[in-house]
Amino acid sequence: MTDDPSRRRVLRNSGVLTGAALLSGLAGGRAAQAAPSADGPSPVVDLPSGGRLRGGTEGGLHVFKGVPYAAPPVGALRWRPAQPHPGWRGTRDAIAFGPSAPQPYREGGDQVLGTHGSPPFDEDCLTLNVWTPGADGAKRPVMVWIHGGGFISGSGSLPNYSGETFSRDGDLVVVTINYRLGPLGYLYFGEDGAGGNFWLTDQLAALRWVRENISAFGGDPEDITVAGQSGGALSVAALAGARPKGRPLFRRAILQSPPLGLQIPTRAESLERTAAFLDIAGAGNVTELRAVPWPRLIAATYEMFGRTGRWGYWSTPFLPVLDGVTLDRDPADLLLTGAGADIDVLIGWTREEANFAFGLSEPYAASTKDQVLARARDTFGNRAGQAYTAYEEARPGARPVDVLMDLITDDLFRMPAVELAERRAARGRPVWAYQFNLPTPAHDGRLAAAHCLELPFVFNNFDKWSQAPFLAGLAPRIRDGLAATMHTAWISFIRTGDPNVHPVPRWDRYDQDSRTTMALDSVTTSVSDLAGHWRRLHHPAAP
Repeated sequence: MTDDPSRRRVLRNSGVLTGAALLSGLAGGRAAQAAPSADGPSPVVDLPSGGRLRGGTEGGLHVFKGVPYAAPPVGALRWRPAQPHPGWRGTRDAIAFGPSAPQPYREGGDQVLGTHGSPPFDEDCLTLNVWTPGADGAKRPVMVWIHGGGFISGSGSLPNYSGETFSRDGDLVVVTINYRLGPLGYLYFGEDGAGGNFWLTDQLAALRWVRENISAFGGDPEDITVAGQSGGALSVAALAGARPKGRPLFRRAILQSPPLGLQIPTRAESLERTAAFLDIAGAGNVTELRAVPWPRLIAATYEMFGRTGRWGYWSTPFLPVLDGVTLDRDPADLLLTGAGADIDVLIGWTREEANFAFGLSEPYAASTKDQVLARARDTFGNRAGQAYTAYEEARPGARPVDVLMDLITDDLFRMPAVELAERRAARGRPVWAYQFNLPTPAHDGRLAAAHCLELPFVFNNFDKWSQAPFLAGLAPRIRDGLAATMHTAWISFIRTGDPNVHPVPRWDRYDQDSRTTMALDSVTTSVSDLAGHWRRLHHPAAP
């Protein structure tokens, strides 16, 4: 595969840097490392909101697991907004992760990511986990991580998303959360004008808990960064509009591969999806559905894929809803006005996002040019032929499915992210952009730089991803060098609102003059208007 024209306009160049060199640069720069202490007695904290927690000590960090932040959403609270937790008496042990949200599960997982959420599962899942260098008064910056998973899978307790590396390397307090997924989080019933997006009410409850209590863990409630990937990144945008007492809930946002190209359903469209689910589950209404055990609800998810899927589109059987109560605008718009306009934003995508879902599919491998042209007309109308040729020329030897995957990548991820960067830049709001380019050799290179591939680089914890098939064959020197680059840049952004940290190449804000985008690869480079060729193809009137 050859680069598109924009990939050749390189402004700056940097060789591969070792992890040790980068972490040394970080410690000597703006974000000093914490010196890990020896494992000692179990840490105990008194929460400002009430209650006492006893955690554990792991690798010099204090860790609190399975902390409830809202009432269990069971029984009459199923498909209700998150409610306050009733609390507990005495000291509660926080040394074991809580159950993950109910979700589809297959032993061994898939060919790309492996498993992305393992038993135990339970509806009583609204818990969070905290990693901190010290439960003291240090007022450290806070990172809240929201996992993705196509709105149906994932968990804040996955080893992949352990807060250990960020907490230790960045002297940060790190929080990961569980929230309702699939039918339990995303079905919409429109009861008496009530809202939906129960997943979003969970996440808001978790953020409020963090603001009220994180000081007890050595964190600064006024210095919170919310970060997420895929569906988790869309969540970050949706949360940006919340402004209790006239102020944002968080200060900075990291959006990794946000699917901002999704058409968020209206109330009427969501009710149609809910009707399909009720039919599958054999229930007449929400009252009857509340009596159905959750394993049967999850089993019905599989048929929902067939009911809602469309050829040439990423399958999403459950989606947020523009209910006018919890969400009244497209999530991207919430980062442009109101509370969201004041949030610092780091946003990016992987170069071949859609290869994750389509690159190993035998049915899609047999796609014809006519099929892909028909799909391209949804995006380009009567310019579909011109667009097909442009994508084909950018990837010499491309099959129709290759054109399709690049088109889906642009439709769902890259172009909407670029558009958000453009709109924020036009308003003078801070935004940094990146594209992750490093391809994986796994599966004979068919995945390329696929969706999710940047995650272990961001967390710099490849040992936690040993079961992930898509990492097979990566050269350790290149892998570790890029991971150190990304991990330290993310820490710098969380601590300062700026991803620049020596010796990472200079990373300028995205503006309407240079449109600087960091190309993250075996050689990390800063590129001017990296997506310009495709931006103008999608929007011919664009400068």
